[in-house]
Amino acid sequence: MTKKNVHTVPSTGGSGWDNKVGGEVVSHHHKKETAVEKGRSIARSNESEHVIHKKTGEIHEKNSYGNDPNPPKDQR
Repeated sequence: MTKKNVHTVPSTGGSGWDNKVGGEVVSHHHKKETAVEKGRSIARSNESEHVIHKKTGEIHEKNSYGNDPNPPKDQR
């Protein structure tokens, strides 16, 4: 089974925010902060990536909570 990413996106109805996994809404929230917290929790339990979008739909931030195949290179 492949791990599906969690996307926190503006609700298609225009009110609130949704968390989607595989294109399906798994939770709906009135505030973005609440949706981000729940999305992070879902991504951690799925060991997948959490993609947070802006109100315009653009990607704002990405966080990986699994076995990242391309970890960042520490430049210390």
